[in-house]
Amino acid sequence: MKLSQIKTILSQLEKIYFQLPNKDLVPSHFHVTEVGKITKDFIDCGGKARKEEVVNFQLWNANDYNHRLHPEKLLDIITLSERVLDMGDLEIEVEYQADTIGKYGLDFDGNHFLLTVKQTDCLAKDNCGITIEKPKVNLSKIQSSTSCDPTSGCC
Repeated sequence: MKLSQIKTILSQLEKIYFQLPNKDLVPSHFHVTEVGKITKDFIDCGGKARKEEVVNFQLWNANDYNHRLHPEKLLDIITLSERVLDMGDLEIEVEYQADTIGKYGLDFDGNHFLLTVKQTDCLAKDNCGITIEKPKVNLSKIQSSTSCDPTSGCC
């Protein structure tokens, strides 16, 4: 999810809920302790220099049960961060600590912000000798609901 998307969603919400990949909800008394821009400069295993930038939200489960972060307050924090940190419309990464600090992507299902699992990947597979396996498909099990007439232009 990009920063512009969360701002649009927050402007339409009355309450904020974050849901972990295991379907548990982040406690409703969480705080967003940081909104920042993270820049990562690195060399991939193929020797190519790369740069990634993300907006980072850090969620913290406080023992402060009397306060709840409201959408308009988070919008204010985002607006200030955009201005001070010169953030563009970047993808959002969320940090949340359960047993250890986890980094998540962000999505929305209409009710909850979903913390989505992130995966590592090799960015230079062609330089590492890693072949990308094509899925094996059993053609005899593919059912066609219509047949294609070679003169129809569909083939």
